[in-house]
Amino acid sequence: MQLILYSKPGCHLCEGLQEKLAQMPNLKFNLEIRDITTREDWFQAYQYEIPVLCRINSQHQEEMIPRFSPRASAQQLEKTLQKYLSPVSIQVDS
Repeated sequence: MQLILYSKPGCHLCEGLQEKLAQMPNLKFNLEIRDITTREDWFQAYQYEIPVLCRINSQHQEEMIPRFSPRASAQQLEKTLQKYLSPVSIQVDS
């Protein structure tokens, strides 16, 4: 699974979320960190919202994951993220 973290340098909330994501060995995901100060469209979209965590869905589109409390532990985040990172079941009509 691919996750994207929109952040900016010096943001303690972004750094805290990134550290907690690094403490989740039971979840398999690739994390891409995007610095919103490097692109005007990212900055305009997320300047008041960071940290923003998104996942890439099965249609290769970004889906924003609801914001986590900065006080949540790495274990609480891992438990919540599990439902977003679970493989989506596909139903096939017979």
